[in-house]
Formats: sequence, structure tokens, C-alpha cells
Amino acid sequence: MGIKSILIANRGEIAVRIARTCKNMGIETWGIKTSNEPRAHYLSHMDKVFDLSDEYSEILVFLDVEKLMDIAAQTKVDAIHPGYGFLAENAYFAQRCINAGIKFIGPSPDAIHKMGNKTVARQIATQHEIPLAMGTTHSIRDAEEAKKVADKIGYPVIIKAASGGGGRGMRIIHKAEELAQMFRLATNEAEKAFNDPSVFIEKYIQNPKHIEFQILADSHGNTIHLGERECSIQRKHQKLLEEAPSPALTPELRKEMGDTAIRIAQAVKYESAGTVEFLLDQSNNFFFMEMNTRIQVEHPVTEMITGLDLIEQQIRIAQGEKLSLTQDQVQLKGWAIEYRINAEDVQAGFSPYLGTIEKMSLPSGTNIRIDSGIVEGDSISPNFDSMVAKLIVWGEDRQTAIKESKKALNKFWIKGLKTTIPFFRTVLENESFNCGTFTTSFIEKELDLMHESTDEEEILAAWFATLQYINEREKEATDQVDFEQGKNINPWVLNKRLKSF
Repeated sequence: MGIKSILIANRGEIAVRIARTCKNMGIETWGIKTSNEPRAHYLSHMDKVFDLSDEYSEILVFLDVEKLMDIAAQTKVDAIHPGYGFLAENAYFAQRCINAGIKFIGPSPDAIHKMGNKTVARQIATQHEIPLAMGTTHSIRDAEEAKKVADKIGYPVIIKAASGGGGRGMRIIHKAEELAQMFRLATNEAEKAFNDPSVFIEKYIQNPKHIEFQILADSHGNTIHLGERECSIQRKHQKLLEEAPSPALTPELRKEMGDTAIRIAQAVKYESAGTVEFLLDQSNNFFFMEMNTRIQVEHPVTEMITGLDLIEQQIRIAQGEKLSLTQDQVQLKGWAIEYRINAEDVQAGFSPYLGTIEKMSLPSGTNIRIDSGIVEGDSISPNFDSMVAKLIVWGEDRQTAIKESKKALNKFWIKGLKTTIPFFRTVLENESFNCGTFTTSFIEKELDLMHESTDEEEILAAWFATLQYINEREKEATDQVDFEQGKNINPWVLNKRLKSF
């Protein structure tokens, strides 16, 4: 029997995204109103709302398993969609849903556990001859043991949290003298973030590319991949820009990596949508990193080049349906790039920028998609992440996608906040990005170069950019032209152009 109603155990843009697909499928959606966001925009996209706005709890409801199960029982929903983050990769939550007779829209608790604990995942990868960077397949007990491993495999090495992700509980060590302190910092951070201080250690691959493969697997033994996503533009081990496909992969390498991704998914009898992540070194050797057992933030770029709705695929798989296509039928058309428009001060180390969106102008077009859970008047608060929106741009090839991205970013402005928009404008002018040779060290290696200009030059460049931008918008509504847009204009790129005059 098909799913008739879903509790969306999440907020923001992903809650809106899930609700949109549910509406298209004729599935009733329930959202949760919290005291943290009683007037949140995502609630307007729900068919029904469970109101907790008068209830205060030290534990956010999206992290409270028992409260969510109580809500599910009261609303009598058929299924729960966890989105990403919060409890999306919590095996206990998935098991509680199963015990209550509610479909968990995601993989089995067993698969979540095995892939969620990175030491267990490394053990499984070893058993199935999946390529791994040298390192341990067990948790490291103390700094002394870590030093023995590091001395054996050679520096640099990286310590990683066995649980969780997002760059937390992760430290790079270049020499033995740093190890004891870095081990302590990594374990403390891992315990604070994931309630698990366990860490492992592996050889640090310098200047790799971060490539991930989108997996779909049903309960009938069918597993396919939908191509790769390039995720090497990162800050603090967290992604900022993703594109599909990757400029680094040949058809032969895509097949080899895709087949490997399928093997690791099949090793844990995976069902639902999932992502297998790899590091690709400069010699095109790839190494399994981890598997994310949920929908990814960057899933829209895959949707743009395949024409598939991944949320719909998740729901259909949860209903017990077979995949509607085979690997041979998967076709990748064109190129898509996603930009995470975050409220961040790039020049202050991408620190979150709290404030209110006074005005926002969004680009539009046939090949442009905006996913957002925020509207004008909303505030960026310290309670949640700093994402304002995701801008996704499609082109028939990479050059076209970049060209169209520049146009879209020039029409995307936000008053009241500092955002990553100027940063992306800079990225699109960068030679290594345009050539596709960039790596995960892009920001560390390239960003300093972007800042090389005097205060006087930056003021002149910003003034020139503002005039140019206003001229480009003359044909648009005049009430959208605001001199404050100059705050979002990137002086770094135009500074180079001014020097050439």
C-alpha cells in the first residue's frame, strides 16, 4: 500500500523541498512548528502543522526521537522523512520508526550504523577490496597509539571522528610534535559534537579532489548510480559549491568509481538514496572516504542532469517499488552547478553573519533553480545553519553553466546580510576553477591571491562595479536598484580588470 501521509522531521529549505515532491505525488504533509521558529516560512508549504510553539525544550524537537515518535502517533502518519542533518543518519531513530509501524524514508538501521561509523565502514571496505587510504580500521585508544600508526604510514596524517561528519572531530598533522595536541582536540570535538570521542587515523592525501557518487537502491536487489558530483570547493571541510558531472572524470574512470560505489552499497544491502564519497589524487587514484545514508544538500545538481526527482525516488523505494530504470538507462545531460548562498563573512574566515534579510532579489530563468526556506524579513539566527538559499544553474556544457551562473549571481542580491555571493563571483573568474584543475585546497591556495589589492583600489573597484551593475539592470524594475547592492559586488575580480585598463 502506498504512503498517504508523511511527517517531515526537518525545517528550512529541505522541508520545503520534500513538501513540494509530496504535493506532486498527492501525499499529505505534516510540518512541525517550534518555539525557535514559530513563523518559519517552511510551515506555509505544509498541508498540516503540528504546533509546538508554546512548548519549550532544551532539546530541539528535530533531535528528540521520543517526541517525534509521539507526534507521529498523534498525527497517524504513514511515514517520516528526516531530510538531512538532525536525525537523518540516526540508526536508533530509524529502528524506532520500524518498531512503531511507521516507514522511515531512508535505509535500514543496520546500513545506517555500518556506514555511519567510519571505522566499521573501513572494515567493510577492506573486506570487499574497496580502495582505502592507508590507516586504521579500528578506533585509536590514545595519542601514543596514534603516533605509532603515524610513524608507520608517514606524515602527513589525518585524525577523523569515527561518528558524524561535517569536518568536526578532524585534524591534520604534519609532524610528530603536533600529534598529541591534535589528538586531544579531535577527540574532545568528536565527543562534544557526536557524543562519541572515538577517532581513527589515515594517511592524509594532499590536494585531492572530493568526488561523490549518487546511489539509488531498492528492496529488490537493484542498485544503480546516477553519476558523480564534484565537491572540492570547501571551507573547513564543508562544501560550498558542487557541480555535476566532475571535470576530472573520464568515462572510464566514472565507470570504475561508479561500480565501486555500487559495490560498497550492496555490501550493506543498502536501500534508498545514498552518497558514496571518494578522494581522487593527482594520479587519478581514488580512495573510499565514507557513505552518507541520506539525501544530500547538493542533490539538485544530480536532478538537473538526470531529470529525476530524488525525493520521489526515496518515497517510491520506501513504498517497496522497484527502480524505474537500469544503469544502462541512466543518461547525464548537460552540466549543473550549485552555489550555497550562506549568510557568512567570507573575509572573516566564513564566519556566520547574523541579521535580517531586509530585501532580496532572486534570479529566474528556464535553467535556474532556487531552493530556499527563507523569505524577506526572515532572520539568520545562531540556532540553525546559515544557509539562505541554494542557487542551481544548468547549461548544455560546463562553459555554458559557468557563463549562465555569472549572469544569475549578478541578479542575486541580498540587503541586510553579508553572504557568499561575492565569493562565488570570484571563484567563477579563477583560472584553476575554469580549467577544472582545482582541489580541496582551493580556498587556502587561491583566496589569499584574491585579496591582493590596496584599500584605494578596492574602493575604486567597488565604485566601478556598482556603476556597471546598475547599468546592467536599467531594463529591470527601478525599485530593485539600490546603491546598497554595492556591498555585494566583488572588488577582487574587478580590481584585476581595472589594472589592465
